[in-house]
Amino acid sequence: MVSDPQPERLSIGIVGGGIGGVAFAVALSRDPRLDVQLFEAAPHFSEIGAGVSFGPNAVRAIQLLGLEQSYRRIADSSPAPYEDVWFEWRCWRDDAYLTASLAPGCGQSSVHRADFLDAIVANLPKGIAQFGKRCIEVQQDAEGVEVAFEDGSRHRCDILIGYDGIKSAVREHVLPPEQYGEFNPFWSGTYAYRGMIPTGQLEEAMAAKGADKRLALVPQMYLGPDRHILTFPVKQSELINVVAFITDRSTATPTLAEGEAWVKPVSQEEMLGVFEGWGAGSQAILECIPEPTRWALHELPELPRYHRDRVLIVGDAAHAMVPHQGAGAGQALEDAYVLASLLTDQACTRHNAQQALAAFDAVRHERTCKVQRTSHEAGDLYEYSAPGIDDDEDKVASELETRFDWLWNHDPQDDVLAAKVRLAWESTSLTAFA
Repeated sequence: MVSDPQPERLSIGIVGGGIGGVAFAVALSRDPRLDVQLFEAAPHFSEIGAGVSFGPNAVRAIQLLGLEQSYRRIADSSPAPYEDVWFEWRCWRDDAYLTASLAPGCGQSSVHRADFLDAIVANLPKGIAQFGKRCIEVQQDAEGVEVAFEDGSRHRCDILIGYDGIKSAVREHVLPPEQYGEFNPFWSGTYAYRGMIPTGQLEEAMAAKGADKRLALVPQMYLGPDRHILTFPVKQSELINVVAFITDRSTATPTLAEGEAWVKPVSQEEMLGVFEGWGAGSQAILECIPEPTRWALHELPELPRYHRDRVLIVGDAAHAMVPHQGAGAGQALEDAYVLASLLTDQACTRHNAQQALAAFDAVRHERTCKVQRTSHEAGDLYEYSAPGIDDDEDKVASELETRFDWLWNHDPQDDVLAAKVRLAWESTSLTAFA
């Protein structure tokens, strides 16, 4: 069975119901001129992972998408008087303070992924989302796009947006392997041990080790050779999200063992062994995680393009990255705002929507590739492997004080205006979704 949209409205299909895809669908749903359908492979909306961090640029995108109220109800921030602290940076040996990265007016803004997705979903009108819809094929012609699902159903629309994550099925249609070669996710060389600790428990553990209680409450990163550990609050500061990283730099192209799962439970003993000899704060943190999970962090190579005629990939489907700048979800939300602004513009019609996709690609591609690249480089910096800096902690500290300014100070409204100039659309008004 092929479901067909109403003929007179611009019809938009969205594959993928994660944070970016749902935020995008919510923004589009506020325009009655559009026919919007979102297809999610899972039986219901769900997010894996724990805490997610947002920089000022991501919070700006949330505001522009009209989701600030939903976000503020669940968001955590650095406690007073550290409101502007994104992270404090510390030495692995003894927890010695190196410096802090400050994000004035924002600080460390973070949420639990599942809570944030639930908060966004609450804004999505009924009838837009369909579940159990795993995309297996995309075809397009001069008149539209048809997407086929594993359950045998099909959907036809004017344009299709792939928000379907790092293992995207839509990506292969945008970049056919016979023309471009393979663009598969690759292991970054980094494992991340994850856990959540009740805040009170971590405070007690810090005190027992003779470490400063502030280490439990203010977002921290402990930096060391080929390893680093981060902590920040989630769940209204009831829990501390912990991620402890180790990177294999023994080869330029590290590979996982055949058949190894990307996510697996491991023993606390393994994790403690990786950080043997680290300072009291690090030991206090890791000893509070009896059952860690280990994640093999994957990323995508920089893609040559995100767009093919009536089909566009965005978010992790286009530019999946390692989490070292807390920037992945933020880029998905920037994408959502810019693309929704173009597709809801009065100048956008069924006949020129694919030109809007091309303009989006033109204005977003360079930035998202740079965020991918610098996220990987940030991991090198944290783990004393940045070229010309290595383990010189004075240089590390100096670099960290301003490193993120270009990322955080970006305004996605500038991308919208740049795209409209490319399209020669007269409308220069900017959309505020509410």
